[in-house]
Amino acid sequence: MNARRRAVAAAGHTGDVGTARAALGDPDPSVRATALGALERLGVLRDDELAASFDDPDPGVRRRAAEVAATHREVDLTPLLHDDDDRVVEVAAWACGEHESNCDEVVERLVHLATTAEDPLVRESSVAALGAIGDDRGLDAILAATADKPAIRRRAVLALAPFDGAHVDDAIERALDDRDWQVRQAAEDLIRASS
Repeated sequence: MNARRRAVAAAGHTGDVGTARAALGDPDPSVRATALGALERLGVLRDDELAASFDDPDPGVRRRAAEVAATHREVDLTPLLHDDDDRVVEVAAWACGEHESNCDEVVERLVHLATTAEDPLVRESSVAALGAIGDDRGLDAILAATADKPAIRRRAVLALAPFDGAHVDDAIERALDDRDWQVRQAAEDLIRASS
């Protein structure tokens, strides 16, 4: 860790807001990412500062911004859901799930990502977010994900928790016979929790 990054990390623990805030403009992306964390730890990171980091040229900074944005419910994560870097999109989708209430554009984008993203981690994170949000518009995408890769199927089964209906019941029943034991376990856990 370089000296500037260490100083910024320390600032987040010692209350040195000036050092942490100044580091948002540092030429080193690792320092900028650390500055976001330091300001968040101090409870002084402003929504406008966080949103500005969504345009950072470094994907590591944008990913850190997405992670921090999970606790900033007024910050629109839509730009990061369209990022060119799948690692950023994955974390942004997770953060949307932490918000649990999102605008129409966010829900629509999560549905699109859950069903079409090439990166399985993006699909998994999007499915999980749709389950956390619990919007009926996400149900078809979650149901489709119950036929995806094992990790995504597990996530999809759990994401069905806020929904009900014959299609949901059928998907859970199918999951009880899934070839992956963790998918079966998720279905059993979901049934147990709802009884």
